[in-house]
Amino acid sequence: QVQLVESGGGSVQAGGSLRLSCATDAYTYRRFYMGWFRQAPGKEREKVASITPSSSSLWYSDSVKGRFAISQDNAKNTRYLQMNSLKPEDTATYYCAAGGWEGRTVQYNYWGQGTQVTVSS
Repeated sequence: QVQLVESGGGSVQAGGSLRLSCATDAYTYRRFYMGWFRQAPGKEREKVASITPSSSSLWYSDSVKGRFAISQDNAKNTRYLQMNSLKPEDTATYYCAAGGWEGRTVQYNYWGQGTQVTVSS
């Protein structure tokens, strides 16, 4: 059973930084795509970043490009989302997710518990 354990949310002022962690087992870490999603109250869930299983390719949404970055610790089977220059509009519950190709798209079928990020102005 795939398990994703998130940590690292919190409250910061605009311009501050937070780092989210997503820990999993070795198989999931090496074989699955991992994505970071967020959902703010009253808004649809939005994918903000993702990484391929080989870690060879990263993707960021336009809304976070240049401010957020994925990093990883292979020894801990953990990936991180470093969030810098945070804005109030980044306030949301953040989720990491894992998945693989189903047909022509990557389907994220496994989800972490979510962690709240609140950015005050």
